[in-house]
Amino acid sequence: MTRLHLHLLSDSTGETLEMIAKAALAQFDDADVIRHFWPMVRSQQHLDRIMAEIAANPGLVLFTLVNAEIRRRLEERCRALGLPTVPALDAVTAVLEDMLGQQAKARPGRQHMLDDAYFARVDAIQFTIAHDDGIAAEDWEHADIVLAGVSRTSKTPTSIYLANRGYKVANIPIVVESPPPAILFALRRPLVVGLTTAPDRLIQVRRNRLLSLSQAPTTDYVNEDQVAREVQFARRLFADNGWPVIDVTRRSIEETAAAVIKLYQEYRSRGESADTGAKPI
Repeated sequence: MTRLHLHLLSDSTGETLEMIAKAALAQFDDADVIRHFWPMVRSQQHLDRIMAEIAANPGLVLFTLVNAEIRRRLEERCRALGLPTVPALDAVTAVLEDMLGQQAKARPGRQHMLDDAYFARVDAIQFTIAHDDGIAAEDWEHADIVLAGVSRTSKTPTSIYLANRGYKVANIPIVVESPPPAILFALRRPLVVGLTTAPDRLIQVRRNRLLSLSQAPTTDYVNEDQVAREVQFARRLFADNGWPVIDVTRRSIEETAAAVIKLYQEYRSRGESADTGAKPI
């Protein structure tokens, strides 16, 4: 197997570049790739220090640098070393300049500006954390999305991921012995989404959870009949109230969140506000 050194240079946090690299590498099985991450590259002196490391570990260089002089110096020195360089965002930026009829601002970290969208995202994260696992039901009407599902259907991590995208999310566990509060069925503003999964997969996840807590995996929490009853109860609840349902059995958190966002956008585009309350079970 060929080993590859992958150098990622960014003049900001490098989050975008890391995602691009991760998405590209996901297309290759068992690739032996050693990543070298170099964020906040904004001076010639910093670049010079990095070049010593690149020369010692030659490989592919991906970068998102807006400073023309630093870019030029990086490309020249890599060319002298016989190393390929890829400006990860240049092609997209060039097309946008052409279609928008204006030059890109060439300001590093511009997507991380402390603007209204940034503070809205912070507010969404705070709201979501404060409304995890059925907490503060009286505030659910202020949520954008409410996720419902039995225990261990990825409600919390999906909620946090959506909050980082700027959505205020509350989540509630569906428990057979303890039906949800009536307020859930009277919500007007939020989109309620049910999360479900295959019982056998749910048992496996729950057993792993119990083992991580050093608890014996032999309780009703992982009993096949009990788990099947929980899942059936939740699915009937979702169907009776007309809530969209996402099966998370084979979905990652990111894939589940993407499906939720699509449902939410469709919900808002229809101008729905649930003027007639849902029907409680």
